Amino acid sequence: MLDRRGFLSGSLALLASGCRSSNRDIVVGSKNFTEQLILGQLFAQLLEESCRTEVDRRFYLAGTYICQQAILAGRINVYPEYTGTALAAVLKQRPSGDAPQVYEDVKNEYRRKFGLEVLPPLGFNNSFAMVMRGEDARRLALTKLSQLAPQAPQMKLGVGYEFLERQDGYHGLVRIYDLKFADAPRVMDLGLLYRALENRTVDIVAGSNTDGLIEALGLVVLQDDRHYFPPYDAVPVMRPELLRRCPAARFAFDRLAGRITASEMRNMNYAVDGKKEDSALVARQFLQRAGLA
Repeated sequence: MLDRRGFLSGSLALLASGCRSSNRDIVVGSKNFTEQLILGQLFAQLLEESCRTEVDRRFYLAGTYICQQAILAGRINVYPEYTGTALAAVLKQRPSGDAPQVYEDVKNEYRRKFGLEVLPPLGFNNSFAMVMRGEDARRLALTKLSQLAPQAPQMKLGVGYEFLERQDGYHGLVRIYDLKFADAPRVMDLGLLYRALENRTVDIVAGSNTDGLIEALGLVVLQDDRHYFPPYDAVPVMRPELLRRCPAARFAFDRLAGRITASEMRNMNYAVDGKKEDSALVARQFLQRAGLA
């Protein structure tokens, strides 16, 4: 997972002039995987620039439940979340395939139930993705999952353990797309999926839409043209006190909204995971390229 967008100057500096602080009273949180770390760095750097204050970083907060409890308790002011996760894991509702509606449902319910602000999506969807070797997809002229059924009997599928059990996982996928693979799915650790694809142990895997190795290995994500996988759009979840403390924060996040594509997120993830680059530097470089720094 990789790139992000940057810092704000000029008119933003004017908006931020009333937000100066000598205390680290803004805290950004994140979950405990690379993409969240990068997003957390982006949020923190944007806020440091727009609010003219140092920002505490409380990253690696395990999973969704811990982040949710931390923001409700006021231990963090903002963190990155995914709309599908918020709807299913926090609100206990089944996500639909309609990304705008899922976002509106999450935004309204988070405000009503928790008093939290869900800001506009960052621009990418981190849903499940069915991924193939690029040369195979081109040779078979495959771009969409609806085209896969005639080829599936000659293909071996690799999945993570969770994919077999989830409501939005394997069983629904093969039913919706009428897929019959050569063998039962080969179940493996998520970290081994792309190695198995590269080594031709499998021919298609259930990965994540923003996995860094997709770009690095020249892989292809087949379009989910029947909208089976629910949307997992990345969004900032924020305590309203942050906006009262620093009104320029909303402008900063509005500038970031829609700016991070799946390809850019894959590149940033790979820069950190594959190239071992520093997440703070990767975030800063993204912000500069986006004209936000």
